[in-house]
Amino acid sequence: MAINEQLKQDSSVLMGELKAANKNMGKVINAIRQIAKQTNLISLNSAIEAARAGEAGRGFSVVSDEIKKLATESLHTTEESTEIIDVIRKKANEVMAVRTADVAYDTIDKIDRNLFERNCDAQAWAKFDKVVNFLSNPSTENASVACALLKNLVDIYEVYIDLFVINAEGEIIASGVKRELIGTSVSDKDWFIEAKNANNISVSDLYLSSMDNLYTVAYTCPVKNKEGQTLGYFSTRFNWDFIYDIIDSAKVGEKGDIWIINKEGFVIACRNRKGILVDNIKNIKAAQNAMNNEKYGYILENDSYGNSNIYGYAHTRGYNSYKGKNWSAVIRETI
Repeated sequence: MAINEQLKQDSSVLMGELKAANKNMGKVINAIRQIAKQTNLISLNSAIEAARAGEAGRGFSVVSDEIKKLATESLHTTEESTEIIDVIRKKANEVMAVRTADVAYDTIDKIDRNLFERNCDAQAWAKFDKVVNFLSNPSTENASVACALLKNLVDIYEVYIDLFVINAEGEIIASGVKRELIGTSVSDKDWFIEAKNANNISVSDLYLSSMDNLYTVAYTCPVKNKEGQTLGYFSTRFNWDFIYDIIDSAKVGEKGDIWIINKEGFVIACRNRKGILVDNIKNIKAAQNAMNNEKYGYILENDSYGNSNIYGYAHTRGYNSYKGKNWSAVIRETI
């Protein structure tokens, strides 16, 4: 584990050095061109001075001819060097572009795997005897047992804001943390309606919960008896802050950006935690490609300030039984 982490760190350092070397290549090209221009100018001035000196300038004329040859050779060498360095720069850009796309791919994959586990949690907990028994017999005693179970799960699994048991009519009848929500109807909530219609595990998109004023993803699974009849629902609230463990560990340059976007292009996670569900980057070509279900790729662009930018992108593939929510990762690196 430590070795892999060290390799990732070394890779990040090496890519930073490659970016710096890439910039220096551009400076080398400009320097070679300037030397060629100056040499050509010296050749021209030498020829003029030799002509002015007449017979006395023969020796100087020889020097002028040699400088002219040097200028011609220099220009030829410059053209060859420029072509070689341009190829090297393009290859370096491609290496960085592929790595940027790889980071985007790795990031969305880690998010999918994390949310797959949350998907499994909801389905497993919906089958717990204490949950099924409570919905079958919603007595005061069973309510107390169910609430204690939910509280214990929240304490063990710190990635959750809260857990709920909801009856078939859409009323919260047990809560792990906010007991004051018991008796609240959620029958008009999109996530509940979706789960009820699907009669299967349902995963919401990211939203700002009015119950906690926190960003969350709801996993809602029907609770069924032995006969397969739906008694009610088990619903979890994933704490979205834990996604930033993945975002912050992504190997993106200090001046780079990373966005996780939903299917409409709205930002649902980014480095500075700002503009969530407000900012939209669907105008970026890389985001458009990802939103059009292109699984992986990169784009090289120049912005209005003359900066060269690499955009790497990857679209969710889901993980096992979790199909994903049509989210994408987009990363920008400036070179």
